[in-house]
Amino acid sequence: MSKNSSHGGRRPKVDPSVNRYVVRFNAEENARFLAMFEQSEADNKAAFIKHFLFQKPFKVFYVDENTRIFIDRLSGFNALYRTIGVSYDNLVATLNQNFTEKKASAALEEIRKLMIRLISVSQDIAALAQKFDEEWLQKSR
Repeated sequence: MSKNSSHGGRRPKVDPSVNRYVVRFNAEENARFLAMFEQSEADNKAAFIKHFLFQKPFKVFYVDENTRIFIDRLSGFNALYRTIGVSYDNLVATLNQNFTEKKASAALEEIRKLMIRLISVSQDIAALAQKFDEEWLQKSR
């Protein structure tokens, strides 16, 4: 018989992690450890400890509820702008079909003024968002 027969199963790792160490924490140390672990958002505690011991950088994310609300509202504005764009196209088509050219152009002129106002408000919102990023998001990094 041939010695090349496969025994099945998983292939052995080139450099397996077989060395293990144990550390014991009191209640206060455990609370601090768990708080640091949750902030790091590491996959598991072993990976967190390895990264911490060997000085590998890990990211700490701070979730600010006000920032999340601000971003949600900005996303809502963008959805509204898309809706307004679609409605604007439908409105122009409807005006051109159902009204004379003079009445349609008068209504379109009013809509154009409102759209210009909407664009200026949108630019103000973008400027405020930029200011918010500069002042607040840098503090959490």
